[in-house]
Amino acid sequence: MMKNKLILGIVCLVVLVACNSEDKQQENSDTSKAANINVDEVQLSAAQIESAGIAVGKVEMKEMHSNIQVNGVVDVPPENVFSVSVPMGGYLRRMTLIPGMMVKKGSTLAIVEDQQYIQLQQDYLTAKNRLKLVTADYTRQKGLNATKAISDKVFQQSENDYHNQSVLMKALAEKLRLIGINPATLTEDNISKSIRVPAPISGFVTKVNVNTGKYVNATDILFEIISPGALHANLTVFEKDAANLKSGQQIVCTTTANPGKQYFARIHLITPSIKGDRTTSVHCDIENADSKLLPGTFLNAAIATAGSLSESVPEDAIVKWENKNYVFEEVRPFHYKMVPVELAESSDGYTAITAKRQLGNIVIRNAYAILMKMKNGGEEGE
Repeated sequence: MMKNKLILGIVCLVVLVACNSEDKQQENSDTSKAANINVDEVQLSAAQIESAGIAVGKVEMKEMHSNIQVNGVVDVPPENVFSVSVPMGGYLRRMTLIPGMMVKKGSTLAIVEDQQYIQLQQDYLTAKNRLKLVTADYTRQKGLNATKAISDKVFQQSENDYHNQSVLMKALAEKLRLIGINPATLTEDNISKSIRVPAPISGFVTKVNVNTGKYVNATDILFEIISPGALHANLTVFEKDAANLKSGQQIVCTTTANPGKQYFARIHLITPSIKGDRTTSVHCDIENADSKLLPGTFLNAAIATAGSLSESVPEDAIVKWENKNYVFEEVRPFHYKMVPVELAESSDGYTAITAKRQLGNIVIRNAYAILMKMKNGGEEGE
């Protein structure tokens, strides 16, 4: 009898221990499930929200612009590049130019000498004197022919001589103007063996192809001058992006030498053809060029394409955790839920987002303060 009571007691003890163990396991399981349910939510106090500067707002519809990243160089339009030569060849007697010098329009670039300049002035003055003679003869013959004192043939010959001499003198006068000599002020007392080469524009000398004492021909380019006030950007754009461009689009350019300085430009012309490397050239007018922007400078440029309305949030509303992007939705006052989102274009401090469902009020400022609270000060995911 005693033995049976002992066995019964042992059995009851085993059952009791098993029940207690099962209850604890169930309690731990319930606690774990509760923790898992709330892992993406956090609740803050009013004091914490005020201290962190957290603000709540709505998702906004914004016109978002995507940017095309391209490269190019600073260029000068052909009409603002001047190649300087002399209309008639000669020996370069004086020249003090070096590349980089600034010259003003009309200033003397060089002095050129040659005997043909003397000959041209002599021919003009001789033609001018002869014109006086044939003009007087023509006037006299015209009066005599009117009274039939001379034959028409004699008068016509005189008239022909007069017109031929007039043509010759005018042609010689234009040749003089071509080399910078004013025929109206030319006399036998101021015949010169030299001519000056004037600057056609105000600008910078970029090339000097001659030296003092050299004989230059009319076809030789002596100097090259560019106008600094007409710089533009010549950008190279790939075929797939060219279709998204149009005249007037704004461009922001930077240089490798000074990446902090932004130059603004607008598309002026798009070359309507694709080259063998599947690119085309886009010419843009630079609106705020300065003396530090030199022709040939390499440019990095961003071209803003046409935008579309998208659901967007301030950049401060987005947090990154474990290589994923999130926003915090306000579930109820002071209670926030982390919602995953996909990011699209960014513009003017806003980023377009895509969520799996419609979002209500979200945290639009200092969202990272909530993330740090939720993760108990853990490191931000990269």
